[in-house]
Order: sequence, then structure tokens, then C-alpha cells
Amino acid sequence: MPQQNAVNPIVQLLPLALIFVIFYFLLIRPQKQKEKEHQKMLAGINKNDEVVTSGGIHGVVVNVKEKTLTLRIDENVKMEIEKNSVAYIKKP
Repeated sequence: MPQQNAVNPIVQLLPLALIFVIFYFLLIRPQKQKEKEHQKMLAGINKNDEVVTSGGIHGVVVNVKEKTLTLRIDENVKMEIEKNSVAYIKKP
């Protein structure tokens, strides 16, 4: 007589669910929190803030628009960039 090992389908899905939970707490959730902090930082950019772009350009904010910033890179050199390209604001 063959032996029947009836495995509950929920038990089979348990390892997959556990892997998803681990991925959520180790990868997805921290990334969402980091993105939320970045958006909060972008909303708080003001005139005369010193910023660094994701491309490594250092400049001082001259004008803030809805989606763009105007940076003063050097004397008489201004550049308009997307707000999303700001990596961080330098602290004084």
C-alpha cells in the first residue's frame, strides 16, 4: 500500500509568505521611508540653501519654482535643474 502524505496547502505557501515578509521589512519598507524623507527635504528647499545635486554639482539656490530650482554655481553662472535631482542640502 502506498503511503499518502497529505500536506496542507497553507503549509506549502508558508515559506513563500515568510520570504515576502522578510523582503518587505528589509528592502521595500526602508526604501519607501527614504523616499518619503527625500520628498520632505525637497519640499523644504528655500532660497540661499546650499545644495548638492545627484550629479555632484554644488550650488546655492537662487530661485525655487514648483518643479525646478535655479542654482548659482559660480559668479554669473546659473543653472536650472529639476528638484528631484537634489541629493541633499548642505548643513552650515
